[in-house]
Amino acid sequence: MNEKTPVEELVFNVLAELERLNYSYNSICGYRAFYKRVVAFATEKKEKYYSEELGSEFLKVKYDCTINYYVEAMPKFLRGPIRRIRVLGDYQLHGVIIRRIFKKPGYVKPSQFEKELVAYEKECAENEYSKRGLRTRMQRLYFFIHYLDARGIQNVNEITGETISDYVKTIFAHHEKSMASILTTLRVFLRFLFLNQNTQEDLSLKVPKQKKYYYPPIPSVWKQEDVVSMLENIDRGNPTGKRDYAILLLVARLGIRAGDIKSLKLTDLDWENKTIVLKQNKTKRMVSYPILNDIGWALIDYLKEARPVSDSPFVFLRMNAPYEAFGRDANLHNIITKHTRKAGITVSKEKRHGLHSLRHTLASSLLEQGTPLPVISEVLGHINSRSTAVYLQTDIKSLRKCALDPEEVFKNDSR
Repeated sequence: MNEKTPVEELVFNVLAELERLNYSYNSICGYRAFYKRVVAFATEKKEKYYSEELGSEFLKVKYDCTINYYVEAMPKFLRGPIRRIRVLGDYQLHGVIIRRIFKKPGYVKPSQFEKELVAYEKECAENEYSKRGLRTRMQRLYFFIHYLDARGIQNVNEITGETISDYVKTIFAHHEKSMASILTTLRVFLRFLFLNQNTQEDLSLKVPKQKKYYYPPIPSVWKQEDVVSMLENIDRGNPTGKRDYAILLLVARLGIRAGDIKSLKLTDLDWENKTIVLKQNKTKRMVSYPILNDIGWALIDYLKEARPVSDSPFVFLRMNAPYEAFGRDANLHNIITKHTRKAGITVSKEKRHGLHSLRHTLASSLLEQGTPLPVISEVLGHINSRSTAVYLQTDIKSLRKCALDPEEVFKNDSR
């Protein structure tokens, strides 16, 4: 749908589509008022048809918006206007309103694709994809399914190479890593349809491939004094502090992922052999971690003095009733953020100081000590050393300024 439509007609069609998609009355009123200004602006400029240039100029004149919103982060106060302008452009190009997000309560699968989606989801579960990985995979796929539904496609056999090409145009503004994930998800799903005889043609061959090499970003690492400051400023005189201290030690000392910490059970703690044995959520591999002295005392302090009385099998619980394990979507980011702020640590916008950054710091420290990459991969739970090799990109001279010596930094307290 590349033919240009007069601005007034385009706006009328978009508002009608918003109503069909059951947008709220208030949302539609907001869109209508906004588009009246767009039409008036086009009339003033003597532009009969809508164009991306017209939309960008409108944002620049009316909102002082000069960013390229397809490749740059959008300021919060500009997200509404930019979204409405993009809706006009999307509808003119594709004849559909592209969904940018799906609400968490659940996606209602279009009836014409429900059978295939359920079968694909079942196969992914049988292949033991992690719950989080499967949820992310299906989330990406739903955008494509919504696009098909909006285009009026009623059967998977109606999907063509042109349809796929048109859809790919809608995601070109994503970060290249996000695009790679979306295209991979689409390719795997279309291959599944062909192998299960849902489609007569292997449409996965129609999905374009990115001519990009694997260039992961250089990980963020902590300065030694910042990690020490954060840990020392945790108030271990209260139950929440005891819990948070134990969690942060497990990440910083052993590199355990947040998902594995959430799913850690009391039965995973082998006190006799001083080990933690668990099945990693991401890799599905059984791994064993040593219960180092400082970690052991932190766990004992939390379990004996702070953990709420509960029948839950999980080690770490919420500190407010009902006393349950952390939620499925909890990433524990608030824990490290809270204690970073309390310690007065300033985090630059270029750095990521979430829980995962403590894993990066541990890896960098081990690398500085001459630990081989395969050993670091084993510690971090990487399936192969390629994920770990990214730490080689960090300048060793600069690394010495921020690397941590685990044995020196995290000494056992005076117990």
